[in-house]
Amino acid sequence: MAGHSQFKNIMHRKGAQDAKRAKQFAKVIREITVAARSGLPDPASNPRLRAAISAAREVNMPKDTVERAVKKATGAGGGDDYTEVRYEGYGPAGVAVIVEALTDNRNRTASDVRAAFSKHGGSLGETNSVSFMFNRVGVIVYPGSAASEDDMLEAAIDAGAENVVSADENHEITCAVESFFTVRDALEARFGEPEKAKLDWRPENSVPLDEEKARSVLKLLDVLEDSDDVQNVYANFDLSEDVAAALSA
Repeated sequence: MAGHSQFKNIMHRKGAQDAKRAKQFAKVIREITVAARSGLPDPASNPRLRAAISAAREVNMPKDTVERAVKKATGAGGGDDYTEVRYEGYGPAGVAVIVEALTDNRNRTASDVRAAFSKHGGSLGETNSVSFMFNRVGVIVYPGSAASEDDMLEAAIDAGAENVVSADENHEITCAVESFFTVRDALEARFGEPEKAKLDWRPENSVPLDEEKARSVLKLLDVLEDSDDVQNVYANFDLSEDVAAALSA
């Protein structure tokens, strides 16, 4: 958990923001495409599409771009056909890595992911070779100003959530995967749209890394994230404040 969030923060400080934004848009459009085809094109009746549109807002995607993506996915021809695939393996220092992808060519994506692991000190494993070290959970985040700690805790418990961690900046609600949409909808009805709502992989234990090993791991994750087919990358490493500061310098 710590490793993944710190990795995101470090990556977001990098340059080439326009290129990153275009890549973010492409990844969200893929998710919108798959979500729109998995059910009705109406977000109100399609929880996955509603989550995808929420992710689009998170990266500031224009509303008309979202609407075009939904229309293209559900129109005649429907554009590209994507398949969901998951890869698992180990990076440098024995760090466990989960890669989620949406691809229109499984062979290309598998080859790219395998090459990334091989070139950067890791090894691609079989499905479920590392996922047993993670918990799959639903995560919903509200700004701290959305409610008091007590009100959020009460509402989350009533909605069926498993845990709430509140701080000045935000409230993070976690729940079982099967109750994710129910919990999110109940909280949205009371507090409005959340800042973030997604399914996540949370490691049960983390591998502490020094600066040298951290650079190697982050290089692998950076290459994986840079793939057009890859949607999400999760890893079970932990960085001390000193190491994180050194990497961000």
